[in-house]
Amino acid sequence: MTGGMSEAAATSNAPEIPDKLFFRIGEVSTMLGLEAYVLRYWETEFPSLSPKKSGTGHRLYRRKDVELLLRIKHLLYEKRFTIDGARQFLLAEAKNLHQKDIKQEQQALFSDPMPEIRRELAEILKLLR
Repeated sequence: MTGGMSEAAATSNAPEIPDKLFFRIGEVSTMLGLEAYVLRYWETEFPSLSPKKSGTGHRLYRRKDVELLLRIKHLLYEKRFTIDGARQFLLAEAKNLHQKDIKQEQQALFSDPMPEIRRELAEILKLLR
């Protein structure tokens, strides 16, 4: 982030997302202050944005979809990214998170569990005395 502004502060004016499983496109459009055609267009440009479709073909956005739309809106409207730039930014961000997850799993697999086991056994021994 530039200017020392945190991502949370940058999106603090973001709308509160109601606690629901699914949102129709009209609800999301109103919530984000964007036209429905913009949301449909972003679907074609951002592969990670994929709302489910109801039996009648209506879009049903999940909370994670709405959160992603908020991130996209922030990148495009406030950070002035191009669509391509925002897509690349989100892909790089997802890749970095994935790499961190892999690294943490590897550390957990290869770290020596003995000191922790010894500590837990000492605690159990104290309880038994």
